[in-house]
Amino acid sequence: DHAHVSDAQVMVEFENGNFNFTFPNPQNVSEFRMTLKKGREKKEICALYLSKGRVIPKSNVTYCQTQNSRNSTTFILKNLDRKHIDVYTYYLEIFLPPPYIDCCLKETYLYVPDKEDCFSLGFMSWIIISLIIFAISCVCFVVACCLRNKNQNCESNSHEYNSEYMPMAAVNAAKKTRI
Repeated sequence: DHAHVSDAQVMVEFENGNFNFTFPNPQNVSEFRMTLKKGREKKEICALYLSKGRVIPKSNVTYCQTQNSRNSTTFILKNLDRKHIDVYTYYLEIFLPPPYIDCCLKETYLYVPDKEDCFSLGFMSWIIISLIIFAISCVCFVVACCLRNKNQNCESNSHEYNSEYMPMAAVNAAKKTRI
């Protein structure tokens, strides 16, 4: 009836934007503590203490929650962003039955892609494309206006009242009669 810590693998799931890390509970143990620590400095972010069937969760941060079932303990990391990228270490302490056992179960590097960058890059590219299209439209509009004004000036300078049939003939402009 000795405590048994298996070499079971951690089950990592990414579900609904949350990371779930599930460990099997040690067998034949009535009191234990499972702890999740972050970074090289091993800062405790959340833990779960089980004593004689009573579960006491503890969390030092808002993004970590714990769940316990009869067979497993799960750490749930929610609403993560780039600042949460780090090494996460899982520890198990067995209190009862004796002897006291303290062991590191697993160390996992967690990379969180930045949601903001994906959105802002897409948004910025649309802004840049829109500005380029607007600039090209403005240039085309200015060129069209200049060409239109130039054509109107050319037509008005070369058009004389009496030269409709022979534009190259040297004919004096008709004089208006005074009444």
